[in-house]
Amino acid sequence: METQIHVPVGSPVIRKIPIFVDEHNVTDGAMKLIEVLRPAWDSRHIKTKLFTDGTTNKLVGCYMEDSPEDVVLVRVYGNRTELIVDRDNELKSFQVLHANGCAPRLYCTFLNGICYEFMQGDALGTQDVRDPSLIRLIAREMARIHAIHAHNGCIPKPNLWIKMRKYFSLVATEFTDQASNIRIQQEVPSKEVLEEEMAWMKDHLSTLGSPVVLCHNDLLCKNIIHNSKEGHVRFIDYEYSSYNYQAFDIGNHFNEFAGMSDLDYGLYPSREMQVEWLREYLQAYKLFTKKSEEVSPRELETLYVQVNKFALASHFFWGFWALIQAKYSTIDFDFLGYAVLRFNQYFKTKPAVMALQIPN
Repeated sequence: METQIHVPVGSPVIRKIPIFVDEHNVTDGAMKLIEVLRPAWDSRHIKTKLFTDGTTNKLVGCYMEDSPEDVVLVRVYGNRTELIVDRDNELKSFQVLHANGCAPRLYCTFLNGICYEFMQGDALGTQDVRDPSLIRLIAREMARIHAIHAHNGCIPKPNLWIKMRKYFSLVATEFTDQASNIRIQQEVPSKEVLEEEMAWMKDHLSTLGSPVVLCHNDLLCKNIIHNSKEGHVRFIDYEYSSYNYQAFDIGNHFNEFAGMSDLDYGLYPSREMQVEWLREYLQAYKLFTKKSEEVSPRELETLYVQVNKFALASHFFWGFWALIQAKYSTIDFDFLGYAVLRFNQYFKTKPAVMALQIPN
């Protein structure tokens, strides 16, 4: 059983607005929500901006012409995304992270989405996450989130294997005669091979000793916002956050160095870059968890090995996710092509990664 996220006592109750927003006409629905959330705003002077980067939901920002810094974000859940996202868990993550200064304010939920505060700053790209000064900020922010205590006192359990198994069951029919897309059977490994690899991963990765912590689980470049004025980064989009293996969260982020729409795994961070990142992370994690000792070479090498092994699981997780999206999503993106690339990268990197050994 995975560990549930517990919201701090005294957290504000989330406002619920009984409005449904059509995902094909987000702007009109957003304006109805703004009437309730910002009754003082003059509708003649409200501006909207549609964000087009998302691969799970539709997102629009609303603001007044004369105060562009006060932006209300309206996020409409994508078609059938309740299959892949636990919306209750997302709201709890939002509240916990906000209570710890890591997330924006959540204004309300509506029937098929949420409204929340816009975080000032710039979303990062694949070159930004390689910048040494930003590496420091990102590693520290991840350590800060990993150190948050948001469970009920029991030893936390990861949700990786439960979630991966669930995703797999949702696409199992695609490997039969009832497949909605024939390309799956032509380009994706067989159901038997995928099952075999999943079982092997669970057996192997579960024994690596990676701590189970509160994770973001989806730290792609665009989910990192850099506020250069204040000199910090914050992470956004908590749909997949949960208790999970520390090394999965980091390995998943390293995979995201390759980008998303034009995947280039030549951008996967080198050993030197990873070691620099991991040193910053471990120093910060020790600070946040009140451990005073220095980071030892053995700790660093252990984390390096764990992270690169868990990066394999990240390929599988998002491969399954993309197959589900290929089946249901209305977003214009080649999800199936993306799934194929992720599975291919798993099989390509597995031999070298398996040769890595945790130091004695």
